[in-house]
Amino acid sequence: MALEQVLREHRFTGGLTDSSLARLASLACEETFEQDQIILVAGQQSKDFYLLLSGSVCVEVCAPHYTVRVQALGAGEAFGWSSLLRHHDTLFQIRARERSTAIRLDGSQLSAACGEDAEFGLKLFRRLLELVAGRVKATESRLAEFCGLAASAAPGALV
Repeated sequence: MALEQVLREHRFTGGLTDSSLARLASLACEETFEQDQIILVAGQQSKDFYLLLSGSVCVEVCAPHYTVRVQALGAGEAFGWSSLLRHHDTLFQIRARERSTAIRLDGSQLSAACGEDAEFGLKLFRRLLELVAGRVKATESRLAEFCGLAASAAPGALV
């Protein structure tokens, strides 16, 4: 299947204009990850943004003595949002839970495309903001679990 069609059907990019999808497809390539492969390393500068096509990955917080799974992502979801921010380190480790495929987009090229087309950039960054908000919500829920709070008590509790 052509990359434009894959992008048209992906949850993150679905509904974008044909010209926006063509622009994304020109920046995209497909990549495969094996089970337990580290895709993004926390603390390293972000370079790529990914749209997960199949399989699943874990979003993890890593420290020298522990790793905590914050969220599991499946097909149709995205990760690597910090690659669109200049000189920003990756905040979370991303690890493949199983053999997975994704579309990889170079963050600096994608950011430049957003700067060249304000309407495209606005649409993409709104979607990215929703992605970041979801990551914050997932982190808040995991923190609430560690504090012994029910997941339903988490909203608003840890502002």
